[in-house]
Amino acid sequence: MNAVGITPPPADRPTGPSTSAQDVGAPAAHRQVVGVIPARYGSTRLPAKALALIHGTPLIQHVYEQARQARRLSEVLVATDDERIMQAVAKFGGRAVMTSPAHRSGTDRVAEAARALEAQVIINIQGDEPLIHPEPIDQVAEFLLAHRAVPMATAMTRLTNAEDLGNPNVVKVVVDQDGYALYFSRAPIPHFRQETRDQRPETQQSHVSSLMSHVYWKHLGLYGYQREFLLRFPHLPQTALEQAEQLEQLRALEHGYKIAVLETAHDTLSVDTAEDLKRVEQLLAGSGKRA
Repeated sequence: MNAVGITPPPADRPTGPSTSAQDVGAPAAHRQVVGVIPARYGSTRLPAKALALIHGTPLIQHVYEQARQARRLSEVLVATDDERIMQAVAKFGGRAVMTSPAHRSGTDRVAEAARALEAQVIINIQGDEPLIHPEPIDQVAEFLLAHRAVPMATAMTRLTNAEDLGNPNVVKVVVDQDGYALYFSRAPIPHFRQETRDQRPETQQSHVSSLMSHVYWKHLGLYGYQREFLLRFPHLPQTALEQAEQLEQLRALEHGYKIAVLETAHDTLSVDTAEDLKRVEQLLAGSGKRA
């Protein structure tokens, strides 16, 4: 059992691929996995961020090209609400589909696109994560192909940055002993009561360092769905915890659906501000990657 009281799931559980698509008994036509990248033009903090340039290449192209490296994806497409994004995707040779501008979330946009797809599994790949690694995409895809009764899967990685622990923009997750989500929160979870009893200022200085000696899990915004469940999800009533945390995956949990959470060593970075763009450029420059 690890430091947060969570036993890592067995090898055939959500920690990684145990059954390949070729091993699944479903007909070949239903083995398809399609990656859908939701990309709306409007953004409060960074307008038109899908088209923001990173080393001269639109952000959406970086995401698309990373996703295309995933072995299990039969196809990758962009679901957007704006003709300018459609044109940008066409320019670099990708496929994009137009969706309603009225959608409240990226999941709703992906679900609309999925209605025209025959795939068994749909992977929702965040349109603002240009550094996404293809391996977690494959992990999620393979797990859902092998476990058709599980409606939804996502990914987590060990949280190693102390600043992220208290950052509400970094979502934390706890899982059960089989690797299924118990809860997602913007707050640090689990809460270690013993660590917070002593409220003296001198002890509080080392509080965060002490907490980081435990294992926390950062949730990555990568979602995979059985297609039938994805089409049903937008019609589920919103729930109290979902609204409190502003995390729509809690809707699935509150309605009694399981979410498998797969461990990965590959973290990612969301682009929400101009500062995030600069950080991504620096990381790409350091890795030697150029578009």
